[in-house]
Amino acid sequence: MSDSLYDIPLKQIDGTPGNLGQYKGKVLLVVNVASKCGLTPQYEGLESLYENKRGEGLEVLGFPANNFKEQEPGSDSEIQSFCSTTYNVQFPLFSKISVVGAGKHPLYSELTSAQPSATGDGPFRERLKGYGIESGDPQEVLWNFEKFLIGRGGEVIGRFAPDVAADDPRLMAAIDQALHA
Repeated sequence: MSDSLYDIPLKQIDGTPGNLGQYKGKVLLVVNVASKCGLTPQYEGLESLYENKRGEGLEVLGFPANNFKEQEPGSDSEIQSFCSTTYNVQFPLFSKISVVGAGKHPLYSELTSAQPSATGDGPFRERLKGYGIESGDPQEVLWNFEKFLIGRGGEVIGRFAPDVAADDPRLMAAIDQALHA
């Protein structure tokens, strides 16, 4: 990830313009989230992870996306209210974006090209097939709650399948290594 990635324009969920530049020097866990997905309870684990590791320099950043079976239909204010009320989410949330396809946000174009495959995506890909959902291009984000880990130096150092939860030993080990590098 280059400095130019830090400069990609983003909007916080309240509409305030911004970018990732404010997080330089921190370890970032970038997650595409959705409020009406079977994986939505991951908000709880992500918030716990954020609370437990924030003091060490971890930032969890949530990017709502409505790309998968329209599981994030709400407006930014509805999403923010849901996350706050239902899961007491305190980690930063951003305005809804697209994470796949022709309208893919530049942030996700950079993330997927830097880390084209995800740890643990095979079993989840098979689960989707069981529901009759074809996952398409293996480089694309597979589903809601896929996670990208960015090191303090701005490099994309990991990518984790949607069902790799916040307390999964593979993700925890990668985060701890990044925090203490």
